[in-house]
Amino acid sequence: MSINLRTALALCALAPVAALGLTACGDDDGDSGGSSGGGGGGKTIALLLPESKTARYEALDRPLFTSALKEACADCKLIYANADQDTSKQQSQAESAITNGADVLVLDPVDAEAAGAIVARAKQSDIPVISYDRLVQKADVDYYISFDNEEVGKLQGQSLVEALGTPQGKSIVMINGSPTDSNAAQFKKGAHSVLDGSGVKIAKEYDTPDWSPDKAQTEMDQAITAIGKNGISGVYAANDGTAGGAIAAMKSAGIDPKQVPVTGQDAELAGIQRILLGEQHMTVYKAIKPEAEAAAKLAYALATDSPAPSGLVNGKVDNGSKQVDSVLLKPIAVTKDKIADTVVKDGVYEVSAICKGRYAAACKAAGIG
Repeated sequence: MSINLRTALALCALAPVAALGLTACGDDDGDSGGSSGGGGGGKTIALLLPESKTARYEALDRPLFTSALKEACADCKLIYANADQDTSKQQSQAESAITNGADVLVLDPVDAEAAGAIVARAKQSDIPVISYDRLVQKADVDYYISFDNEEVGKLQGQSLVEALGTPQGKSIVMINGSPTDSNAAQFKKGAHSVLDGSGVKIAKEYDTPDWSPDKAQTEMDQAITAIGKNGISGVYAANDGTAGGAIAAMKSAGIDPKQVPVTGQDAELAGIQRILLGEQHMTVYKAIKPEAEAAAKLAYALATDSPAPSGLVNGKVDNGSKQVDSVLLKPIAVTKDKIADTVVKDGVYEVSAICKGRYAAACKAAGIG
């Protein structure tokens, strides 16, 4: 089933009043009965997401997981919470889910190490935990579902080096993700594995608290002041939000972002539109639908004491405590010429959403529409 942002948001908006909905929408926990698919014996699944500054979580992960769980399990219940980048809030939400009868936690941690306490608490109550998208460190999680995160960083680094043409001696700024996100460390490691041997000079490098675009903009402002606006040849930005912050800083300083390639990740609508205009060089598309579906399938299997669906688990990842059985999906680098074959083809966004207003001419030039 294809899904786009408009559909996803519509699902979220309708959930509180829909008789067949799995969960109420909002910032706090909510749960209600499912309506279709196989019976789950009234099992309860908790989905705990980390934040809403990254657009994907509320617009895609949440409705896609809800739909997949509903399909798998007619009478399962869903408890949902978003921590708004607050570690303590996520711990409280997890405790509430446990108190309210969760049989499985699907946990995307705000802080990869602090979330170990959530896992330990769940295990005290014999509740299995799936580490979703971000890997909980040093904890006895049952499964991990994400993308090959070092590969994400490699794709970003390779794309930036290629865009620089002759990278030798050129200066770049690295704006990494949150220091509390284990994925961010893997993105950075993958990027460095390419950039460090490419001949580029990393003039400034930052880790961006909370993945905040505003903080990324401040970091880029600082880099421009330190290096000079004519001294920056490229920007490694770990995701589309931080890319947007870096690009805003460059525009404010009188730097044409079309002349300075900037990377990204998550294929957010704003990032795709910047790529069409030439203000952002690339993003990394991670197909969230199969990620959310895999999480729902594994949650249902754990809740019903069933084995994982055949062929779903395809690797193991070390989280400092164990080799975690993992579902690792493949990321795809997206430049302007790849938009039609990725996010458009997969129905993530409707052409009308991408190409509205000032983006129409850019879409036409890129063969989209």
